[in-house]
Amino acid sequence: MRIMGIDPGLQCTGYGVIDQIDTHRYRLVEGGVVATESDWLLEQRLSAIFEGIAEVMAEFQPDIAVVEKLYSKYRHPRTAILMGHARGAIYLAAARSSVEVAAYPASQVKKSLTGNGRATKAQVAAMVTQLLGLDETPSPADVTDALALAICHARPAPQQGGHRELPETVRAALARDR
Repeated sequence: MRIMGIDPGLQCTGYGVIDQIDTHRYRLVEGGVVATESDWLLEQRLSAIFEGIAEVMAEFQPDIAVVEKLYSKYRHPRTAILMGHARGAIYLAAARSSVEVAAYPASQVKKSLTGNGRATKAQVAAMVTQLLGLDETPSPADVTDALALAICHARPAPQQGGHRELPETVRAALARDR
């Protein structure tokens, strides 16, 4: 299965495409960003996001796209509204490309990758790097976040009351970040 994770943002929308080899193995296909300029009009930014994501979908033909769910309690409601606009452009690109969209809350993504729904960005980044067998963490963070979304969709949910056994190298990285 080919999965495209997308981290929506008006200035920088990160994307990451992975192939799921089997239940616990993944391969990085592509990662990048669709960037806009802060002085562009909102409609120009949304058009750029739509066109950029549609282009990536056309090139890499994902089976599914994954985005982060919006949550209801934002300190800055304007940010949530603007994020909603970016998500709308992404959903439109997916619909036009006949790609299904799944959405997960940030806490579920963190828990899926690290076993902790309140993990730090550094802990999630360490897991993305480990699970994809990369030598260094993808950059910028928008790409890492997009890859985390894709991996979350690919990973089986932990059993009720149980937890995943993490590789020793990952446990050590997580312990250092605490």
